[in-house]
Amino acid sequence: LGGAIFPLAFGIVRDELPRARVAGGIALISGLLGIGAGLGIVLAGPILAHLDYHWLFWIPLVATGVAALATVLVVRESPIRAPGEVDWIGAALLSLWLVCLLVAISEAPSWGWLSARTVGLLVVGVALAFVWVRLETRSALPLVDMRMMRLRGVWTTNLAGFLLGIGMYSSFVLIPQFVQTPASNGYGFGSSVTQAGLFLIPSTLTMMVASPVGGLLSGRVGSKVPLVLGSSITMLAFVLLVVAHSAHWHIYLASLLLGIGIGFAFSAMANLIVEAVRADQTGVATGMNTVMRTIGGAIGAQVAASILAASLLPDGLPKERGYTLSFVIMAVALAAGLVASLAVPGRQPHRVHAVTLVEPQPSTERAGS
Repeated sequence: LGGAIFPLAFGIVRDELPRARVAGGIALISGLLGIGAGLGIVLAGPILAHLDYHWLFWIPLVATGVAALATVLVVRESPIRAPGEVDWIGAALLSLWLVCLLVAISEAPSWGWLSARTVGLLVVGVALAFVWVRLETRSALPLVDMRMMRLRGVWTTNLAGFLLGIGMYSSFVLIPQFVQTPASNGYGFGSSVTQAGLFLIPSTLTMMVASPVGGLLSGRVGSKVPLVLGSSITMLAFVLLVVAHSAHWHIYLASLLLGIGIGFAFSAMANLIVEAVRADQTGVATGMNTVMRTIGGAIGAQVAASILAASLLPDGLPKERGYTLSFVIMAVALAAGLVASLAVPGRQPHRVHAVTLVEPQPSTERAGS
């Protein structure tokens, strides 16, 4: 359910704001995705230190309850509707292959990457994905239009999102664990959970600045420029971690670069998707981009966890080279993300798409965006 929030927000922004403000609005919302993820890790330490762990769930429950109430009271209904019905079979197949894939990836470090359960789930997930694509291609009213997914502006942006997701989410795993390692192990700083979260504050703060700046760049020079810049800066952050991670300021600088890079890249990706598709396809297209980031993030985090688990010392802590190898792999993935970013089409002349407009109905009718 939570995964629908950002695509719906992008659709509402595109429907409701003047064209000149759409890029900035989408960029800010995209940045909030990374800001919220980083801030959640930062706040988890103090919550665990001073409250029961159940508050890690109660506090977000209150926050989402307030957001739901604010949505009902403040957000206007979208006037844009796409004709047709929901493809429930396509939705079920999409859910099934994603669950198989993500459970296999998440559990692989404990089950083993070549275990029967991991391989079996991956095979089933790939098979279901193949069936889903064939079904959606032949459907008159598909859940996800495969012709839209084959647009160069869409598939290249999704590939960049997948690779950038690997870097972003792996950093949330690697940096806190690295700094919490006792210095007596030959690396690390022996930080507490709360202190480890502080190392991610530069990322959170710079994302708050970089996201709207990325939106401004999108409006002036096109969204490809901030995407390429974001991919380059994020890759540079991991290159820095490969060659220098022995001092506190090394980690703070890498965290700062990650925030700038992710802020630029995430704000640009959503705008690139919006620029490439019709208005009534905004929710589905940006939703699939979010799915690609999620898959990349799951793979990145679990690959890093597997590398660390394979390089344990007798005391149960990973060797330093395990972290270094993880940083190298993430830097390589982000270098591939930079190549994908360069393949994204440049700024295109504004095109007016034909859209079916229907008068908003009472609240019992769902929004199409």
